[in-house]
Amino acid sequence: MQTFTDPLMGAKAAARMMHGKKTVVVAGAGMSTDSGIPDYRGKGSTDIPTVDYDQFIRFSQWRRWVWYRNQQTWRTVESLEPTPAHYALKELQDMGIITTIATQNVDALDEKAGCRDVQLLHGTFRSVTCVDCGEVFDRDVIDTELRRLNPDMEYDNDPAHVAILASADTVASRQCDFVVAPCPTCGGIIKPSVVFFGEMLPAQAMENSFEAARQADIVLIAGTSLAVLTGLYVAREAWENGARVIIINRGPTSADTFADIRINAGVSQTLSAIVKELKNI
Repeated sequence: MQTFTDPLMGAKAAARMMHGKKTVVVAGAGMSTDSGIPDYRGKGSTDIPTVDYDQFIRFSQWRRWVWYRNQQTWRTVESLEPTPAHYALKELQDMGIITTIATQNVDALDEKAGCRDVQLLHGTFRSVTCVDCGEVFDRDVIDTELRRLNPDMEYDNDPAHVAILASADTVASRQCDFVVAPCPTCGGIIKPSVVFFGEMLPAQAMENSFEAARQADIVLIAGTSLAVLTGLYVAREAWENGARVIIINRGPTSADTFADIRINAGVSQTLSAIVKELKNI
């Protein structure tokens, strides 16, 4: 394994390996930290576990709390701009280097940057799903109703406070009097289209990611420790089918043992440098 702490040196090695090859990307929270969203397991995270799927479905207390935290910050996510890392992936796709992007992020910054074939392994902040009838709604539709039901709601515009998944704060949830909207179609339970712990992963996104991984020459792991196993499953599928492994992440990852190139640096600087190197080959 080649290891680098200098992003420019690492980018040179990665570009040589990626040149003329088909690459699938496994992306994580580190892709978005330059936009202001903290790394889920890094700065700004909490030791309190998040509300899981069973809690959300069974108890109205937790549904109120989850929706309060989501409503409080979802437009903050919606207002964010892609980072240089996202634009670098878009350029690499335009160059024919990258095929599929399997992302663990729910912020839609890949799509905002113009990336294609983005597989949402953990869902998205931009829609809402009814767990009873299965209908999916644009988040704006539900926002309008929640604003009507909660006219005194105070919003938080600081991306450092974004609640991708609401912490299971028992005291705060008991005090929360947020009014939750029912499904506009059937009156059932609606939830943000983000995958909760204990919830099934999106089958089609996973299968699409696995298929891309099986066909890839290289798997590029960008901005994730792979502590949540979803991305690791995709990376391992590529590796087991003969793909070389490039990792760009600050800190160790669960895939380090089978990495060919390990770059311990920020993804924005490193990916931008990879684009530059490939243009010069």
